[in-house]
Amino acid sequence: MSQQDGARAGAQYSGLYVNAVGQRRAEFREACAELFGQLALAEGAAQAQALLDTAPVDLLVLDLERFELGLDLAALGALVAARAGAPVLVLCPFRNARWLPALMAFGPLDYAIGPLAPAQTRELLAARLARGFTPPAQPSARETQMQALLAAGAAAQRALSEADDSARFAERLVEALAAWPGVAHAALFYLRDGDVHVEAERGVDGLHLGPLLMRGGERLLHSPLRHAFPGLLAAATGEFALLDDLEKAGEPELAASLGAHGLRMAVGLPIPADGPGAPRGSLCLLFREAASLSRAQLAAFDELAALAAFGLRMAELTRENEALLARVTQLATLDALTGAANRRHGETLLENEIRRARRYRLPLALIGFDIDRFSNINDAYGHPVGDLALRAVAELARGLLRSSDVLVRAGGEEFLVIAPHTSAIDGLKMAEKLRAAIEQAEIPGCDHLTISLGVAQLGETESGDSLALRVNAALARAKRAGRNCVELAMQ
Repeated sequence: MSQQDGARAGAQYSGLYVNAVGQRRAEFREACAELFGQLALAEGAAQAQALLDTAPVDLLVLDLERFELGLDLAALGALVAARAGAPVLVLCPFRNARWLPALMAFGPLDYAIGPLAPAQTRELLAARLARGFTPPAQPSARETQMQALLAAGAAAQRALSEADDSARFAERLVEALAAWPGVAHAALFYLRDGDVHVEAERGVDGLHLGPLLMRGGERLLHSPLRHAFPGLLAAATGEFALLDDLEKAGEPELAASLGAHGLRMAVGLPIPADGPGAPRGSLCLLFREAASLSRAQLAAFDELAALAAFGLRMAELTRENEALLARVTQLATLDALTGAANRRHGETLLENEIRRARRYRLPLALIGFDIDRFSNINDAYGHPVGDLALRAVAELARGLLRSSDVLVRAGGEEFLVIAPHTSAIDGLKMAEKLRAAIEQAEIPGCDHLTISLGVAQLGETESGDSLALRVNAALARAKRAGRNCVELAMQ
């Protein structure tokens, strides 16, 4: 239909255009005044209501550019509610599509996504006026689409079974969203480690949003497209973004790249965080055809975003719990001063190695050592130097041991080495290597240290307690022999 036809059809109607910026009101009047029999302009909700009280109009046009959702929603929503179903057209900027479900809660409305040039606005209004405000017949496909959306929601709910891992959850969720009729591609953007990451995407073969949006940079959060692409915009700002024409974003290259894959519309749904601050990320839905979204669909989107937030939070809690468990395990099993296994954990490890050695008929050696005249170090230099000496000895010993060996702090200045697959002769060699290395090492604060060592190989029917007693007896003989030496335990 031509604009002249629209003007003739609309001449019988009156209209009211509401926008806070004088220049935009002037541009609207110049472009669209001849479409109406009578056109009024208002800068805000109060002035608009006063005009409506004086002379009701057939069409209310709310241009949301420069209005603030947090400040103006109640007043503009009251205008929509007062219409009681009479025609309302909302011109909504794509960067702040949160307005749509918020205003739809006050009453029915029609909308168009901006930015729109004056000529585009005129063409849009001409079509609306020519239609005579008769509600368009709802296509049966809408009901089918909503049923599919419910099915996608159910599949998304099932994705929560994978919520112990954010990557698996994201894969399951975008797989469910990509199955919704009309959606050609779905992606989940996740904000972590100071940047936005494409955690998962599914749909169009050959389309990879990360490289496409990066534009040669290294961080998506700093991409020049973060204010143009709805999925990235929602993840970066927490704003619901709806772009029903990719060219409206003002990025021709991006529009062409997505258009080459047959994509025409994009929706960015922010995934909310637990409290104020940056969102967790966003869900991004790309459509092959532009479509007007109903209030029910927008509400379903909100539910999907909330579900995504719940799943990602569950994954975060799982990681936090695993890290906490690892920390608790570390505190429960390691000696805080030296980092060696503590005595209780060492006893458990020794029993495990004894069972393994018996089962596979392998040798097992236990080496015990302590620092010679350690009390003199504490008396002469103080306990801080003594602690430093203990840490240094433990570090030296760990550096000489194999990955299968375990260093245990048995108490005070006494240590044990659990050496699997090690005979008595090999244990003696290992002990001598430890003794020589520590004797030659320079320990800050106390110059040189020596250690005395005892070595024993596990007997065929011997218990862990018996093995430890023989090692302690050998260590005592090394002390009596003049210290700084190694003794083999007797059978």
